[in-house]
Amino acid sequence: MYEVDHPAYKKLQDIGQEITTKVKPKAVVVFSAHWQAGTNTIEVNTKEKTDLIYDFYGFPSKYYKEKYPNTGNEQLAQQIISLLKASGIDARGVHRGLDHGVWSGFKCAFNPETNPLKVPLVQVSLFDTEDPHQHYRLGQAISALREQGVQIIVSGMSVHNLRDMRFSFSNPTAMAYSTTFDQALKEAVTVAPSLREKSMAQLLRRPDARQAHPTFEHLLPIYVGAGAAGNDVAEQLWTLQEGSMAWAQYRFGEVPVS
Repeated sequence: MYEVDHPAYKKLQDIGQEITTKVKPKAVVVFSAHWQAGTNTIEVNTKEKTDLIYDFYGFPSKYYKEKYPNTGNEQLAQQIISLLKASGIDARGVHRGLDHGVWSGFKCAFNPETNPLKVPLVQVSLFDTEDPHQHYRLGQAISALREQGVQIIVSGMSVHNLRDMRFSFSNPTAMAYSTTFDQALKEAVTVAPSLREKSMAQLLRRPDARQAHPTFEHLLPIYVGAGAAGNDVAEQLWTLQEGSMAWAQYRFGEVPVS
């Protein structure tokens, strides 16, 4: 967020510009790695005026003073709950702030001063499980929102190993698993949509999966996105393998032609 010279910053800005100027959604629904509800229950933020959650520790004080203006939409939140229940998923509304898995990336993509997101933003939880099929079905359950002009954004990382970050502070060369798992994810996500769920589920059984993701919450959001995509093909827009992290970004479907 503060490293404006990092390649990921510019890529997020490009994606944000594409969304606001070409996609032009009526609203945004977002899933983050940093909100897991119950093992069989999904929570939806129904709050209209949403504060930020500073769900991290030991950072400089400026991080805890950050603001990100946003407005929810209770009607959309209730529609999401209805769609989930119609698909057999237990869901309930809650009042909650935006976690940093949303607002830190959105400050890059949708800078309030240069590229503001002028539509409602509703955050939805993940399940508190590591079940890829369960999260794929979660995406499928809310897929119909896309036909109504609602943009679905999922926030995670293709490789996320904080335990090994200490090895890359002085040397950002990618760990072997950062390269192999990031590439495997690309191959799994970009297969034909009819094969995608099975292909992505098999990723979690790879020998490098627990190195790339000691816990899977940063990987699971893309399962939601892939499920929501239906028959739309995925494209990797960009990636960077850096130390114990990888920053792959994907789009499902085509951008509308202006």
